[in-house]
Amino acid sequence: MKFQSADDVLSKVPAVTLGFWVIKILATTLGETGGDAVTMSWLHADQNAQNGGYLIGTAIFLALFVAAVIAQISTTRFNAWVYWIAIVASTTVGTAMADFFDRSLGIGYVGGSSILLACVLCSLGAWYMTLGSVNVDTVTSPKAELFYWVTITFSQTLGTALGDWIADGTGLGYDGGAVLFGAGLVVLAALYYLSKVSRVFLFWAAFILTRPLGATVGDFLDKPVSHGGLAISRPIASVVILIAIALLIAILPQRPGRHSVDMASQPTIE
Repeated sequence: MKFQSADDVLSKVPAVTLGFWVIKILATTLGETGGDAVTMSWLHADQNAQNGGYLIGTAIFLALFVAAVIAQISTTRFNAWVYWIAIVASTTVGTAMADFFDRSLGIGYVGGSSILLACVLCSLGAWYMTLGSVNVDTVTSPKAELFYWVTITFSQTLGTALGDWIADGTGLGYDGGAVLFGAGLVVLAALYYLSKVSRVFLFWAAFILTRPLGATVGDFLDKPVSHGGLAISRPIASVVILIAIALLIAILPQRPGRHSVDMASQPTIE
């Protein structure tokens, strides 16, 4: 247990709580159903990966994501609604971008996942070398926020590629993939409570892993029954999930994380 000192600085991102992870998983699921609603249901890229649908979808969602991040960085303090809008935007652009890399460019799931993992690691490495920490509680400046959102964009895209790879490339299917990634999150939770593994490492591992979980759940909801899905309308599924997210943001406590600029001023009670 730690006392907060007068030197604590409020982060621009929410404190990592159980509610944070619940909303994050729903947001990633919405990113899958919403992204597919545009690129597949509207632009029919699933019928022809070379028709420009994935590229157009990526451009649309990227523009929305950039606008959302600008709004997030422009705020002077943590705003739950602005933050989660940016997260949802990052998941939708991640969905479209991963599909564009894997299918339109023909890189494939393994190649796309490998490239995106390298991008995530490079982003985290550059962030650490520039600011000395990749702890999300230190996201208190525009520079830290830029690194945060770049890393998140790569991680969301990586998660989509991983989800598609496991579900389509290994034969596990969408439900099997969801169980696998859910089990992975349980392992990370056990490490959090039962070990001294770096909390920063566990956060980013869980953040990446929630994306393929949401992706496989989203695909399970909207893919045809013949492909192992429930064939629920993508727009309808997206609206229902969006309402659930809005209700949770309104109901669950949303508070900013805290970063101590002088850790020595924080007495610790064992």
